[in-house]
Amino acid sequence: MLLTGYSKEIFRAKCNPSFESIHCIAHLDRDISEALPYINSVLGGFEYFKDPPAVTFRMHGKLVTVHPKQIAINGLKDEEEANKILEWLKHEINESWEKRNEIEPCYKGAGKPKVFEILKLLPKTNCRECGETTCMVFAARIAEGAKGQEACKTLIEKNRKKLISYLDQFNLDR
Repeated sequence: MLLTGYSKEIFRAKCNPSFESIHCIAHLDRDISEALPYINSVLGGFEYFKDPPAVTFRMHGKLVTVHPKQIAINGLKDEEEANKILEWLKHEINESWEKRNEIEPCYKGAGKPKVFEILKLLPKTNCRECGETTCMVFAARIAEGAKGQEACKTLIEKNRKKLISYLDQFNLDR
């Protein structure tokens, strides 16, 4: 077993303490650098960085970045959600490491969606129902993996399907 434990910090963003969501940094009990390409291969990382090594995933509208000695998660509801994601990741890290002889390591991310391709499919009403000031900002948040298409309440079904299909090629949650 590569990763046996971690300690965690839960906090609100210092730049805007009124945000409802919380963030988590888990400090790992050992360096998992060598496992990162295998985790990236298994989980389909959104971005992969070689120096310093790190892999970023988007899961359930959250950005999760795994570094050699820590895991950062944004946009959490509460500490219980942080615990669930961290335990799931701990399992995935250990399983990927144990099966590394069967896995082709991956040293690159899935690529990034283009903001304008996303924007083309949005209603462009700037209604703010998604929580963003404009559809352009919302498209950028989708492209970076911080928001999912489901936050757009006025997206027509035909375009929703096209957007889901487009985002699937980048291993983004819908």
